Amino acid sequence: MRIERQFGIKDSGFTKSKLLAWAQQYEEIAWLDSNDHKDPYGQFDALLAVGAHTHLTTGVVGAFESLRAYRRKTRDWIFGYLTYDLKNDLEALKSANADGLGFPDLFFFQPLKIIRLKGETITFSYLEPVVNELEADFHTLCKEEPVSYYRIDPGEGPKIRMRIFKETYFSRVREMLNHIHRGDIYEANFCQEFFAERTAIDPYLVYTRLNELSMPPFASFFKRSELFLMCASPERYLCKTGNTLISQPIKGTARRSVAKREDELLKLQLQHDEKERSENIMIVDLVRNDLSKHAVKNSVRVPELCKVYSFKQVHQMISTVTAEILPGTDPVTVLQDTFPMGSMTGAPKLSAMKIIEKLEASKRGLYSGSLGYFSPEGDFDFNVVIRSILYNASRRFVSYSVGSAITAKATPAKEYEECLLKARAMRQVLEQDSML
Repeated sequence: MRIERQFGIKDSGFTKSKLLAWAQQYEEIAWLDSNDHKDPYGQFDALLAVGAHTHLTTGVVGAFESLRAYRRKTRDWIFGYLTYDLKNDLEALKSANADGLGFPDLFFFQPLKIIRLKGETITFSYLEPVVNELEADFHTLCKEEPVSYYRIDPGEGPKIRMRIFKETYFSRVREMLNHIHRGDIYEANFCQEFFAERTAIDPYLVYTRLNELSMPPFASFFKRSELFLMCASPERYLCKTGNTLISQPIKGTARRSVAKREDELLKLQLQHDEKERSENIMIVDLVRNDLSKHAVKNSVRVPELCKVYSFKQVHQMISTVTAEILPGTDPVTVLQDTFPMGSMTGAPKLSAMKIIEKLEASKRGLYSGSLGYFSPEGDFDFNVVIRSILYNASRRFVSYSVGSAITAKATPAKEYEECLLKARAMRQVLEQDSML
């Protein structure tokens, strides 16, 4: 049973940075931050869950059935992630590429403490075993200054390496284009990994700086013991609010400019770019098909098609697809039947995933998977894990991956350039020696 208390935070001294710094003492952390974007479908400005009362860790086989059973058993809030490789639980697929991170394929936990921010109100929702800590925690959060719980010895900083080099990237994009020209697929998302070995970072500081650079609407910080995700995602995978499903796939990226006139021109060019619009519309069609599996007849809608949104680092082309869900549909089943998200696979989805596995050089793992939560009522909200840094502290291994959509009009050089643009914030943060 959860006990809830609400407090006003105006003039209290409370800040989000204090809250996330305070959370670092726990072995399990899930932090979701909208960065004050005006999201018409979001339920909170920020949401924090810490400390596992119970948890679920699984491999690929039977992962969705295990999650379904765990959600029904807890009948509570649960937070966690789905790795991209859960595709192998859904189809006759495999993941045999290099994996330096070693994250479990699925992890969810039932938190001891949940803290929700909405406007000027903070809500504490604590399980009974820790409810006596509630008021003390609030007063601590209003007084203490942010501190890091990590102590990293100074060093030279991560030496970032590429899993595949430029010439190999070009060759594999050309091979993917051959598949497209033969009609095997229409589109596929091709990704590459950047990594550093034998290195140490301060995950809290890295996340804070990454978030400051990007300020995206689906930022997240996740910790499970020695495993960390620092995520600056601009993309929602899937949200359920009552009987409504919302998916917001991204396809189409352009750089920002400090010069206002040039920036507006770049935005306008993206809006009318035939290739980028084609990419986006292909994935919208895929998402419409995925949502229709559990939708009330004729309820699938596209209220936004190829709308360009501007973020600190890039302009993005985003569409919104909605549907009304059939009453009584299990929420985990909805995720299972739409996973992985089309924006990170391609179309047709199964053929694209087979080709991706053959041509990519690293196991995606949590990258291009999803992080989010289920409410006790069965509502949920999950992001797409992109623009993210992943870290295994025990292995001293840091990784970030980027990708782009390959269609018939793609050129290897332009796709490579788009990948480097997307990677800029992660590399910039990791190469700041002062954070170590």
